[in-house]
Amino acid sequence: MALLHKATIVPSKLELIAGWLPGRPWGADGTVERVAAARFDDPAGQVGIETMIIRVGAGPLLHVPLTYRGAPLPGAERFLIGTAEHSVLGARWVYDAVGDPVYVAQLAETIRAAGREAPEEVDDGGVRVPRDPDLALRGSGADTPAFGDVVEVSGDDPVVLRSAAGELTVARRLGTGLPGATLTGAWDGDGAPAVLAALTPR
Repeated sequence: MALLHKATIVPSKLELIAGWLPGRPWGADGTVERVAAARFDDPAGQVGIETMIIRVGAGPLLHVPLTYRGAPLPGAERFLIGTAEHSVLGARWVYDAVGDPVYVAQLAETIRAAGREAPEEVDDGGVRVPRDPDLALRGSGADTPAFGDVVEVSGDDPVVLRSAAGELTVARRLGTGLPGATLTGAWDGDGAPAVLAALTPR
């Protein structure tokens, strides 16, 4: 279960992304539009994990996974998108999730176990209200060992995460296939599911 809070975030997530994207080889400069989003659940309940599909102007659909933390992640400075003030949770450090081991573990396990997005509840003044995500995530399932710790991160689009057990490939611009077992995302009005990430064993 992903527990969210009815809150004000300054700057907003889209504002943070808009300031970060122009520095990416696959990014663009302009107004960022949220297309759809869903959450993974951190079993420890400490890290927010969100998969976002966005568009900048009339450009291609982009896949931007994010993690939200209550303190800096040691060694992940190059993956930091920015910091924001959450009216309920306080200061939040927002990361490009490909550099966050909690996201990597949940992504790989969702693919391996044919998992899906987490159910969501919004805490509104102590009252929890269920909310349906507008992005449906589906892992294909894979008979592979647990992914383990990342030993190398390479590439920009796609990003390739390597461990002793295999490779996780994370797409940025959507619309191309990836080899291996996959995570797909589907949302209203876009037809066939898009491949967001893939897992291949070594």
